[in-house]
Amino acid sequence: MTHTLQRRESKRCITPHEAAPDVAWLGDGSSPVRVSHFARATGAGEWHVTIAGEDTVEALEKRWLASLGDAGIRPESTVMRRVFCSDVVNQFSKLDSFSRAYPGGFSAIGQTPLAGGRFALWSYHLAEDTEPLAGRGDGTCFAISRGALRHVWMSGLHDAGKGDSASQTHAVLDEHNRRLAEGGMTLEDHVIRTWWYVRDIDLDYQGLVDARREVFDHHGLTEETRYIASTGIAGSHHRQAVRLSLDSYSIRGLVPGQMAHLSAPEHLGPTHLYGVTFERATSVTYSDRTHIFLSGTASIDPAGEIVHPGDVMRQLDRTLQNIEALLASADAGLCDLTMILVYLRDPADGAMIGHALRQRFESLPMIVLHAPVCRPGWLIEIEGIACVSADRSDFPDF
Repeated sequence: MTHTLQRRESKRCITPHEAAPDVAWLGDGSSPVRVSHFARATGAGEWHVTIAGEDTVEALEKRWLASLGDAGIRPESTVMRRVFCSDVVNQFSKLDSFSRAYPGGFSAIGQTPLAGGRFALWSYHLAEDTEPLAGRGDGTCFAISRGALRHVWMSGLHDAGKGDSASQTHAVLDEHNRRLAEGGMTLEDHVIRTWWYVRDIDLDYQGLVDARREVFDHHGLTEETRYIASTGIAGSHHRQAVRLSLDSYSIRGLVPGQMAHLSAPEHLGPTHLYGVTFERATSVTYSDRTHIFLSGTASIDPAGEIVHPGDVMRQLDRTLQNIEALLASADAGLCDLTMILVYLRDPADGAMIGHALRQRFESLPMIVLHAPVCRPGWLIEIEGIACVSADRSDFPDF
């Protein structure tokens, strides 16, 4: 079954510092640890945790566990962790114990944290009445069942062969689709969000784009139906022969109308205008909340052209304007963000961009990373997740 997609048009004007009623940012805004918490009177509580940088895995784990304790949640609540490494080839083996000691999906990406240190971390947690939610996984795939819904996180899918990026993309998506089928899901009906990490973005991104389009065409994902919210960014795998890898998030059990793709054509045009196949943003609405998944967003105009070439600060402003417009199409604003990841082409811009974002977003969980974007002229890209309250008793609970 292909889900009916809704387009959201209503808007709500919100300033970055306006407080959202159901979201709490915890901790000192100057701290390398930032935690956001979303909760309603009933249902699961959600936490996003970011740690901007640590020099050792031991220090990273210690700080992470301390942040969970400060937030009043247990490590068993972990749904996913993503660790960003300055030298993933040599550092991956050091992560083995940390990756296995806690539940949830786990991936390690070669992207250097720009706040200092060799490692940064983003983790996501769910708990109900302070009790962790039961889930199970095999290291690559982690699933949680709640009522009528099954949430599935896949991590680090790759092809270790020596083919080009197009052939590796086909192999990765074949494996991805096989695992989806094992769980009673399909690419076209159940995948909400993907992250593609490409070792050499300038050389290999086009192969990913071409192969993904071929697979999408085969499965009936078109500009008339839907694509998938996604980030395609420079990031290396610990195996050097791997040109690209994939993380994804899927949901089984959604009803028609529960998922919607978001657009803001007056700010940035659809991606198919310049030959790529992903949604700008996707929302999933439950009985009590809406999740908004923002794809990697850059300084782009409605025609697909780069805005403010060569000026990273003005590109930051335009990127945030584009994000704000996408959020407005789901009756949300910048204050409803629960986390962001920021990718910079030039690591020399890290301190300036980090300072500007901390000034604007106070304690919002964020990590600034060295990760070139798919076009050399884009100096910055930002992705994120937002969460807002909903009242839709016709939709399943989260």
